[in-house]
Amino acid sequence: MRSLWTIVRSGHWPSLLGAWLHFEVSFMVWLLLGAMGVSIADSLALTATETGVLLATPLLSGALLRVPVGIASDRVGAKRVGVLILLGELGGLLWGWWGGSTLGGLLVVGLLLGVAGASFAVALPIAGRAYPPAAQGFALGVAASANSGIVLAMWVAPRVAASAGWQAALGWMVIPVVLTLALFVVCVGSDGPAKTSRPSRWSDVWAELAEEPSWRWLCALYAVTFGGFVGLSSVLPVLFHEQYGLSMVAAGSLTALCGLTGTLLRPVGGMVADRVGSLRVLPLVLAGLAGLLSGLAALPSVSLAGLLAWGSVGAMGFGNGVVFRLVADRFPARIGLASGVVGAAGAAGGMVLPLCVGGLKDLTGGYGLALWLCAGLSCLMALWTGPCLGARPVSRRAGRAERRDVSEPSLPGAPRGMEF
Repeated sequence: MRSLWTIVRSGHWPSLLGAWLHFEVSFMVWLLLGAMGVSIADSLALTATETGVLLATPLLSGALLRVPVGIASDRVGAKRVGVLILLGELGGLLWGWWGGSTLGGLLVVGLLLGVAGASFAVALPIAGRAYPPAAQGFALGVAASANSGIVLAMWVAPRVAASAGWQAALGWMVIPVVLTLALFVVCVGSDGPAKTSRPSRWSDVWAELAEEPSWRWLCALYAVTFGGFVGLSSVLPVLFHEQYGLSMVAAGSLTALCGLTGTLLRPVGGMVADRVGSLRVLPLVLAGLAGLLSGLAALPSVSLAGLLAWGSVGAMGFGNGVVFRLVADRFPARIGLASGVVGAAGAAGGMVLPLCVGGLKDLTGGYGLALWLCAGLSCLMALWTGPCLGARPVSRRAGRAERRDVSEPSLPGAPRGMEF
């Protein structure tokens, strides 16, 4: 087995470093408003609904930009698009620092910070193209691990906001983004349009997806797992603070622990799916998630709520890896296209939870109903995943049946899924 250093040296490791930094810092910026949601809501006297809309705004913006940014990265080069993304993040941070003192201003800030959510469409192509095929798994795995930026957001931002105010915290976050921009420009090698073939029109995209109609169900699954991961992580600081009276710093620290667990369990989910089959694992994960969310919806003691939240976010992270292994099974020749569409659906799913929690909190006076609804959705997905995805449909283009039970482990050498 080759040593780790040999694998690192087999490609252009500075590009891999630049890609990882881009994704790490961007993921932190993407969830920044959620990390400081308590402080912002208190200072602007926001209702729960207004807070939910604010927390959902960057998640929606990131979801809408994921596929276009991926296409732009192929057309003009991932490095150029990556620089534009970091500049957009800087614009959002500066706007929030100097003038984001109203809800309307902060919604604009959220839209600008949302461009950070499309960073994966830049970081992963850079990492993949920097290494030969034999080391692609290593490079993509390293780049994907940068979603640990959620831990930095939940750990650092509440502490800065508690001591200097949330607007000052946005100003301080300019420093890591500027440093990342400088290192990204220096470390990443020059690139241009992708040399691989790609759909040239949106009609071509839908035509390719139509070959495997299960992409709609895969989008729904990723909206529950990844969308739940980012959405619940954005909501937890507010829930812990308002429901259980934890300080902003304590609530952020507990959320950071949950996010770290979910991040670490993503590759574990993929490895387990490799061994026993995605469709054998996924219903169990979703059923377990439904049980954990049901317990959290009952609003138990703070210690039990923290444990249930930790388990819920961990189950979502584990499910992320399982779902993208299933995407690789279903789209072996179109993994890039499918990953972009499914990933965008997952990011869009992340905005639903803050909106639902905020709106129902104002209507009912509590957080329980929104969490019960999430638990019910997870339960339905657990029951229907097997029947909806159990067999491959007929490929119209190929003109022949391609029926295979993907609950069975894939053959050696099958393409691995990208984890975003």
